[in-house]
Amino acid sequence: WSRDHIASVSITFKEPFGTEGRGGYFDDIGIIRDVMQNHLLQVLSLVAMERPVSLDAEAIRDEKVKVLKCMRPVQLSDIVVGQYGRSADGSKPGYRDDPGVPKDSVTPTFALAALYVDNERWAGVPFFMKCGKALEERRAHIRIQLRDVPGQLFPGSQRNELVLEIQPSECIYLKTTVKEPGMSQRNVYTDLDLSYKQSYTELALPDAYENLIYDVVRGDQSHFVRADELEAAWSIFTPVLHQLETERIQPIEYEYGSRGPKEAQDFASARGFVRTVGYVWEPRSISAYPEVLPTPAADAKPAFQ
Repeated sequence: WSRDHIASVSITFKEPFGTEGRGGYFDDIGIIRDVMQNHLLQVLSLVAMERPVSLDAEAIRDEKVKVLKCMRPVQLSDIVVGQYGRSADGSKPGYRDDPGVPKDSVTPTFALAALYVDNERWAGVPFFMKCGKALEERRAHIRIQLRDVPGQLFPGSQRNELVLEIQPSECIYLKTTVKEPGMSQRNVYTDLDLSYKQSYTELALPDAYENLIYDVVRGDQSHFVRADELEAAWSIFTPVLHQLETERIQPIEYEYGSRGPKEAQDFASARGFVRTVGYVWEPRSISAYPEVLPTPAADAKPAFQ
């Protein structure tokens, strides 16, 4: 779990809808403050932190703060910002069509940033954080790309990836190249899949906010931000936020319902990210697991008991 084996880490949050009449509020905030500086940075610190001395809340937060203090502030060259326009068919309005949004607004609704943790474990590994509104799907996940094997014996093999799906379908899967079963010598890209809803049918899985409320009831503060953690997080993004706003940097327009600006993919590729070609992970349906029991009734035992 280090720079020796990991080529890049991507943390992504996508929403398939726009501001939906909330543009007046959102225009004062922007996607970086709304999602990237807090939610995604929290996930990054959990992925990159050292093992805490215990599961005590303070021990966990100590390690998260150490990660944030090792990160250099984001520069303008480390980020791509975009703003959604109308959909290709014109059925969905653009961001500036929202009644509460100024016609000359430069507020980003999409951002992709490359961050670096300058310590012994992660030096040189890019951590990509991507978030946006009016994209092609609703999804939040962590994608860990492993380094290419030196002296690859199988031409065309793609990078192995460990992916943690956060929403809407909780799952952990390993994407890997294997030999196609049978007499063929062809390599195929497949996955080893742990889908929560299919593997834990006897449990009623709580959503994120239910888990947080349960933490409050138990007095567990490990998932809540401490003051020094908040200060360290703002120090990473405040300089670039000020530069974007004072210089009125124009965001790149992208179509409503697309993957975001094409420049974002070029930006990630130039910094070491390799996109998988010809493979798309799909959540497993219950029919694919005939040996699994049906979904339990509403009185199923909660997962956190």
